[in-house]
Amino acid sequence: MKRITMTLAAGLIAATPAFAQDDPEASDDFARGAQKLGEALELFLDGFSKEMEPLAEAWRELLEDLPQYEAPEELPNGDIIIRRKDGEGTEI
Repeated sequence: MKRITMTLAAGLIAATPAFAQDDPEASDDFARGAQKLGEALELFLDGFSKEMEPLAEAWRELLEDLPQYEAPEELPNGDIIIRRKDGEGTEI
C-alpha cells in the first residue's frame, strides 16, 4: 500500500514545474503540500481497503466454493442447472 502511495506522490511531484532556486520559501511550501497530499492519499487508500475488505472476503468464499460444482448445463427446455460434484464431501 505504501509503495502505491509513494509512487503516486512521486508522479505528482514529477508532473509539476520546478520552483526557482532563489525562492526557498515557495519550495518549502511545495514540499509541505506534497507531504500532506501523500498523507491524505495514504489515509484514503487505507480507508478504502478497509471498506472493501468484506467484499473481498465474499469473493474469496465464492471462489473457494466454485470447485464443488460442475459447469452449468442448459436443458432442452431452456433451464440452466449447476450440479454439485460427487465425492467432494460437501453438505447440501
